[in-house]
Amino acid sequence: MKTCDIRGAGPDKSTPNDPGKGRPGDGGGSGGNDTAIATRTSPKTKKPSMYKVLLLNDDYTPMEFVVRILEAIFHKTGEDATRIMLHVHQKGVGVCGVYTYDIAETKVAQVVDIARRSEHPLQCTMEKE
Repeated sequence: MKTCDIRGAGPDKSTPNDPGKGRPGDGGGSGGNDTAIATRTSPKTKKPSMYKVLLLNDDYTPMEFVVRILEAIFHKTGEDATRIMLHVHQKGVGVCGVYTYDIAETKVAQVVDIARRSEHPLQCTMEKE
């Protein structure tokens, strides 16, 4: 059986390391390389907008209920939940956490749902950070 070496075979006999020489008969000097390098830029991923979930003070919702909401929905420790509840009570509004839009929206809905089922007027909203 015979082996065949195909390196260097083909119509382009120019050497890649010699850009001044083109193919024979092409006028020479132009390099003869009409190749372009196509680059694909990957799109930069933008960080999602973040939203603050806010609790609003009212005169009717028990403080203990607010603490339980903060522990159950926002996974706050008892100490953090009490601190946030007191801030809401004294300042009228307080931040429960900062989340992406979908998560913030879900947490607001959970708070409102539990408050309504428990017959408390607790209000919860979200705003872009």
